[in-house]
Amino acid sequence: MREVTRALLQEHENVAPRTTVLSCLLEVQENLHYVPEEAIVEVAKYTGHSINDVWGVASFYTNFRFTPPPQHMVEVCWGPTCHLLGAMDVLVAIQSKLGLEGEGDVPDGVIGLKYNTCLGACSQGPVISVDEKITGAVTVETALSVLEETLNPS
Repeated sequence: MREVTRALLQEHENVAPRTTVLSCLLEVQENLHYVPEEAIVEVAKYTGHSINDVWGVASFYTNFRFTPPPQHMVEVCWGPTCHLLGAMDVLVAIQSKLGLEGEGDVPDGVIGLKYNTCLGACSQGPVISVDEKITGAVTVETALSVLEETLNPS
């Protein structure tokens, strides 16, 4: 993982000569879909910062993952418009179906749930995203149907 991180950072420098801890972490996350512990060490070495400084930046931003992502990711928009249009009922139904009390990954690592403050489709609210594919005007029934189709494709 260290070699992969080094290569990513080197490639990043060629594209964006102004390198910051945040830009390096974003590069790692974008390519690996999470930030492994080894990458924290490599980013610290690469940028000349301490490991604690890098962890401080990484842990400040909630979008960084520190574990490999699940096979599928479900995001439920709970921004103001979606919230008013029924997103909370959709969210509760999805949590119940997945056996989760909040956001997170199911134990087998197949699927994860994330709250999203805006998926950028307010006119279609409530909105969910499954593996970055947005479905709008969802009801509890349609959301559970999309989830079932994701978990058990025909």
